[in-house]
Amino acid sequence: MHVAGLTLAPFHAVRYQPRRVADLAAVTSPPYDVVVKPDGLHRLETAEPHNVVRLILPKGSDHRAAARRLRHWRASGVLTADPLPGLYVYEQRRGPDTVLQRGLLGSLALTPPEAGLVLPHEDVMPEVVAERAALTRATAANLEPLLLSYRGDPEGPAARAVDAATEGEPLLATTTPNGIEHRVWAIHDPARQASINAELARHRALIADGHHRWATARRLNDEHHGNPPWDRTLVLLVDTARFPLRVQAIHRVLPWLPPAAALDRLADAFRVRPLRSTRLPEALEVLRDAAGPALLLAGGDEGAFHLLDRPAPELLERTVRHDRPPLWRGLDATVLHAALLNRLWTPRPGDIGPTNPRYLHDAPSAVAQARQSGGSAVLLRPVAETTVRQLAEAGVTMPQKSTSFGPKPASGLVLRDLSDETEGPIADQT
Repeated sequence: MHVAGLTLAPFHAVRYQPRRVADLAAVTSPPYDVVVKPDGLHRLETAEPHNVVRLILPKGSDHRAAARRLRHWRASGVLTADPLPGLYVYEQRRGPDTVLQRGLLGSLALTPPEAGLVLPHEDVMPEVVAERAALTRATAANLEPLLLSYRGDPEGPAARAVDAATEGEPLLATTTPNGIEHRVWAIHDPARQASINAELARHRALIADGHHRWATARRLNDEHHGNPPWDRTLVLLVDTARFPLRVQAIHRVLPWLPPAAALDRLADAFRVRPLRSTRLPEALEVLRDAAGPALLLAGGDEGAFHLLDRPAPELLERTVRHDRPPLWRGLDATVLHAALLNRLWTPRPGDIGPTNPRYLHDAPSAVAQARQSGGSAVLLRPVAETTVRQLAEAGVTMPQKSTSFGPKPASGLVLRDLSDETEGPIADQT
């Protein structure tokens, strides 16, 4: 398969109609894997009857119910498709003077790994891909965009098109409770769309957020033998030369493993240092300043934190793969998964609670869940974007859920309904 480069096709954006919902912000959600369960999910479900979380995280993983709900919202005019296909500029801003991110929303052509055009940097969990694939099959929709990054020409046609679009009135604008203003503009001019793609064809992209959605899209593309509309998926493409993304850590909660048991099973495998402070910000500072692989263990009613560092060389020699570069072998997440989650901290007979790690993007939420469940929270440090890109370009993937790039696009502002690309022209539904 010959692939010329990145190609971003226009699509009919499916959007909430403001007159049919209480507030645009009230129908948005963080990406499905960032929603904190159960409290955050409940807040979103009760914020507005049409909140998109009812599509991306249907109760009981009832994918058919999500599909029926999407069709009902389309039929009743709660969600309508733009009559003209377009590329879209999406902006997140904090206050009048701080643009956090601007990028292009479009339908990206799926490419095989050997093309080297879309670079993953993390492994995926097969069960998550299977669940997301089931949801996408049922709804026949891209409910959330992936977040991709590339480094473009600051004076190129893509940059000029993005800036020109933001000089007009946005199609939608809303401010979410965290104080971030979200705005979207359309680019309908075919000549401008072509000039954008002429530049994108010279670039490749890094998956910043959405590895499971990318793997899902590729699986469904294979199932449909590369036929439209399954040969593309919805993405937000951000030029990080102009709008750098932030990289944060993703933390683990181990419900089956209380902190005392975790420490007991370490024996002499790590140096263990109890921290004097019981304040999370101060504990995270200690973790940040640690040399070499390091982790922060939290949980328990006493609010204690323990720094785990200086793993025993013989433990790393025995557990960490040798067919990976030193940069990968020294990652905190590599050591956590290879030496601890796959060896010393595996569930044992008599352990109580779920035996799968939970992944949380927010450190306070991870600590709170660990204390509530009686388990442990393992807090990690962010990985530098240069490290992520260096490994991705070498074809080396990091352990699953190693990074959290942001700011992430809000789910619910723009959807792609695949049926709109198979049923002919769309009538003006607004």
